[in-house]
Amino acid sequence: MANQKKALLTISPCTVGSDGTISVDSSKSKFEAMINPSGYEHTFSLKYSKNKVLGQPGTETKYDVSHPEKIVLKDLIFDGTGIVKSSSNQPVSVKNQIDLLRNVIYTYVGSKHEAPIVQLKWGSFLFYGRVESLKFDYTLFKPNGVPLRAKVSLTFIEFQSSEEIAKEADNQSPDLTHYVVVKAGDTLPLLCYQIYQNSVYYPEVARANDLTHFRDLKPGMRLQFPPLN
Repeated sequence: MANQKKALLTISPCTVGSDGTISVDSSKSKFEAMINPSGYEHTFSLKYSKNKVLGQPGTETKYDVSHPEKIVLKDLIFDGTGIVKSSSNQPVSVKNQIDLLRNVIYTYVGSKHEAPIVQLKWGSFLFYGRVESLKFDYTLFKPNGVPLRAKVSLTFIEFQSSEEIAKEADNQSPDLTHYVVVKAGDTLPLLCYQIYQNSVYYPEVARANDLTHFRDLKPGMRLQFPPLN
């Protein structure tokens, strides 16, 4: 364990292939921290909608969408005093460290009209995303005002290609069309609840299937449940 090399945070530019696969672009420079962050926050969040059901005094909360994950790097320090050496064992000025970081994560990609997609790697931690916010807090200076130390705050938002999102989507999602064969005891509100997790959609399903009386279901009928908008 004493001879184990310390894993440093690296941020690498990425490309997205025609099949949606994200990979590191080794033709471009990557950023490697001289001093690792003190830690990071990993945030997951969901959005819910509230649907009021006729005859109920309250509202029912239903899942709407999963928001992209977020990573916040804590206290990433840039040091230009010479106390801390880079991987090449040479001191690097704070300005040069900042310029490299900005070029990797922040510089606008004009040909694609978007911010760069990057890979964050720190030991076993791996994350693909784009920078959402970047802040530099300068804390130490030379007598002539040149910064010798800065503390950096970074927030990244998850990136997934449309192909990756499609692969992760559940093929039983209410956003897809479903066909159901009616069984004895089935009711349209009950079937709507099973498909959409909400029974309030039965009038729309009745119209989609040209049902004049939604209660008049017979075993063996084949019903179409359209995707939710």
